[in-house]
Amino acid sequence: MGDGTTRDAWSSRWGFVLAAAGSAVGLGNLWKFPYITWNNRGGAFVLVYLACIAVIGLPVMLSEIMLGRRARQSPAAAFPELGNPKWAFVGWLGAATGVVILAFYTVIAGWSLRSFVQCVGWSINGYEAPSSEAFGAFLAHGPSQIGLGAAFLLFTAVIVVRGISGGIEKATRILMPVLFAIMLYLLVVAITMDGFGEALGFLFRPDFSALGAHAVLEALGHAFFTLSLGMGAMITYGSYVSRGDSIVNISLIVAVLDTVIALLACAVMFTIIFSVPSLKETMQAGEGGSTVGMLFVTLPNLFYTQMTGGSVIGPLFYVLVGFAALSSTISLLEVVVATCVDRFGWARRKATAAATGLVFLLSIGNALSLGASKAMSELKLPKVLTAGKAGVLSIFDHVAANWLLPLGGLFVTLYVGWVLDEKVAKEEIGTGPVYQGWRILVRFVCPVAIGWIIYEVLRGGDFS
Repeated sequence: MGDGTTRDAWSSRWGFVLAAAGSAVGLGNLWKFPYITWNNRGGAFVLVYLACIAVIGLPVMLSEIMLGRRARQSPAAAFPELGNPKWAFVGWLGAATGVVILAFYTVIAGWSLRSFVQCVGWSINGYEAPSSEAFGAFLAHGPSQIGLGAAFLLFTAVIVVRGISGGIEKATRILMPVLFAIMLYLLVVAITMDGFGEALGFLFRPDFSALGAHAVLEALGHAFFTLSLGMGAMITYGSYVSRGDSIVNISLIVAVLDTVIALLACAVMFTIIFSVPSLKETMQAGEGGSTVGMLFVTLPNLFYTQMTGGSVIGPLFYVLVGFAALSSTISLLEVVVATCVDRFGWARRKATAAATGLVFLLSIGNALSLGASKAMSELKLPKVLTAGKAGVLSIFDHVAANWLLPLGGLFVTLYVGWVLDEKVAKEEIGTGPVYQGWRILVRFVCPVAIGWIIYEVLRGGDFS
C-alpha cells in the first residue's frame, strides 16, 4: 500500500499549507494563548514562545510531515511501511488521541454555534444582557450540549468523507482565507480603539524581570501543542504531500501562519482589555475568570455595550471561533479515518461513519459532565493521571494535553532521531545546514524539552 499510486493528494502546495495551518490554528490560538500571555506579562513571554516555536515546534512538525510523506500512510501504517513495525504503537496512540480530543473539543466548539445565533439575534432585535446564571444553565442543559456537539461533529464528517482534494482542501481554501479576513478586520477595529497602543506595548515590550521558570515551561508547552503535534495530524496530512514540495518551506510557512494568528488574537484581545477600564482593572487584579468565561460570557457583553460596531463584530467573531475550531476538528477526524482506511482497507465512507459514531458516543459523556449528570460531572480517576480533576470533559482534556500529546511527540522525536535510517531523512530534508541543525535539535534538544514537560506533569503540572 505504500507506493501511493491510488492515494489522494493535495492539488497544490498551498492546499496543504492552508489545511495544515487550519489544523494548527484552533481555539487555543484565540483563547488560551492570549490568556497565558496576559498572565505571563506579555513581551518577554512572547519572545520565549517564539524561540520555543523555532527550536521545538518547527523541528517536530518537520519530522512528522517527513514521516507521512515518506511512508505515504497514516500514522499507524507509516511506521511498518518504513520498516519498523514495532513502532506502530506511536501511530495508534495518535489515532486514539484524535478520538479523545474530538470527544470534548466538538462539545466546546458547539458553543460557538450557540454564541453566533445569540449574537445574530441581539444584532437584529437589540442587546439584552443575559442573567449571571445563563451560561451555567446552558452548560447544564444536556440536550443542548449533546445536540450542538453532534452538529459540529456532523459538519466535520461531511467535509472529511469527501476526501483530501475534494473535501478537506476545498473546505480549508474557504475557511482559512475567511478566518484571516475576519481577524484582520478585527485588528482594524482594534486600531481605532483607545487601548491599541498600550496593548502593543504590553505584547511586544519585553520585561525579563517578570519572567520565571514556570513561564518558560508554559511557553514551551504551548509552542508544542499549538502546532497540532503529537496527535498524528501532521503525519496524516504529510502523507498526501507531493514529492516535489519542500517540506522545510511548507513547515516554516505553517508555523509562521499559526504564530501570526496567535499574535493577532492577542493584539485584539488586549486592545479590548486596555480600552475598557473596568475590565482592565479586573484582569490586572487577576480576577478575569476562566478563558471560557472570557470568550463566551465577557466578550459578547463588551461587543454590545462597549464597542462601536458591536452588532457586526459579535457575529463575525463567533464565525471566526467556529471556523478555527472546524479547521482543527477536520484534521483530527482525518487521522482516525485515514487509519481505518490504511490499516483495515475500509472505504472512506465506512471509515468516516465508524469514526464519527465512536466520537459521538464518547462525546455524550463529555456533554453531560458540565452539570447535566451528577455522575459524569463528578467522575474522578487516580490523581496521578488527572491531577484530581473531576468530570469527564476535564479528565479527557487533561489526559490529552498532559499525557497523550507529549508522549506522542516524544516518541516521534526518538524515532526520527535515533531509529529512522539517516539516509531517509537526508532524502526528504536535504543534506545542508538545515538538515544538520534539525538533526541536532530532534535528537537532543526536543526529547529533553518534551521530557521536561512530562516531568512537570508527573510533579502535578497542568498544560490543559
